[in-house]
Amino acid sequence: MIAAARSPLALLRLTYVRYVGASAVALGVDCLLFLAALAAGAAPMIAAGAGYGAGIGAHWWLSSRAVFWDRLADRGRSRRRQQILFLLSAAGGLAITMAVVGLSTHFGLDPRLAKLAAIAVAFQATYCVRRRLVFA
Repeated sequence: MIAAARSPLALLRLTYVRYVGASAVALGVDCLLFLAALAAGAAPMIAAGAGYGAGIGAHWWLSSRAVFWDRLADRGRSRRRQQILFLLSAAGGLAITMAVVGLSTHFGLDPRLAKLAAIAVAFQATYCVRRRLVFA
C-alpha cells in the first residue's frame, strides 16, 4: 500500500487533486471579480480578463506552496524563471479565456456559460504547461 502511494501515477494523481483545489480557490477569486465587473457594466471580455488576472496571483501563491512545493526553485534566478514561466502560462490561459468568452458571446451564448466553457479549456491547458514546464 505504501509503495502504491509513492508510485509516479499515484503522485501525479495527488498533484492533480491539489491543483484542482488550488484552481478552485483561484477560480473563486476570478469569478467573484468577473461577476462584479459584469454587474458594474463591464463588457464580458473585459470582465473575463479582469477576473482571470486577479486569479493569477492567488494561483501562483497556492501552486507554489500547496501543489508543487517540492518543485519550487530556491529564491533568486531560478525562482524568477519559474515566476516568469508561470505568468506566461497564465497569459496563455487568459488568451484562451478571453477568446472563448468573446467568441461564445458573439454567437449569443450567455457570458456566464461562456465563462464556464473557458474555465474547462484554460484549466487543462495551464495544468499541462505548469506540470511539464514551469514546475518540471
